Amino acid sequence: MSNPEKPKVTTPHILKEELLAEGKWVKLEQTTYLDPAGSTRTWETVKRTTRRTNTDTDGVGIVALLKRTLHKDCVVMVKQFRPPLGCNTLEFPAGLIDEGETAEAAALRELKEETGYTGEVVRVSPVTCLDPGLSNCTTQIVLVHINGDDVENVHPTQQLEFIEVVLLPLEEFQSKIDNLMQKEKLVVDSKVYAFAMGIVQAFFKPKELPILKQ
Repeated sequence: MSNPEKPKVTTPHILKEELLAEGKWVKLEQTTYLDPAGSTRTWETVKRTTRRTNTDTDGVGIVALLKRTLHKDCVVMVKQFRPPLGCNTLEFPAGLIDEGETAEAAALRELKEETGYTGEVVRVSPVTCLDPGLSNCTTQIVLVHINGDDVENVHPTQQLEFIEVVLLPLEEFQSKIDNLMQKEKLVVDSKVYAFAMGIVQAFFKPKELPILKQ
């Protein structure tokens, strides 16, 4: 008996991209591509018009930890009105990378503009995607430590007036977010809530072995 022929697998790739509409900040394209089965398909793709040359990163998200003597470590968050959602959101400080700017420099600049805080970059993630089923938008997550005892960070001054700074204790991060969501109409950025769940799982849940559950 002959073995059934295995279906051919094709490496998926883009065939062409056609502009459908373009605004100041974003554009809509129809992407024609080849799928793993070798079939030609189309996809509607949103792209930013602001991506700088020689980079794969659109912007940065900043996980900023405020450290002060005799205080609990806090995560510096921002609350602002987002027109696409029609309500306030709770997010990490974030922003686009300017021409010729590194992710580290962009993170410190955006942190200063949005929150007034000055910090030190501790770690930078690789380029990560944001909503790959919709767009090619990418970001790098930058971990920043803020010395809250420094004079410039005792009473920080924001440069953007429509953003509210929210300080949430790291060890109560998820519960504080849940309380905020109960008190007001607020949509939490998925990266923020994933971070919160990760903290709970990593630090506050005992390591459970299946045998202990029997």
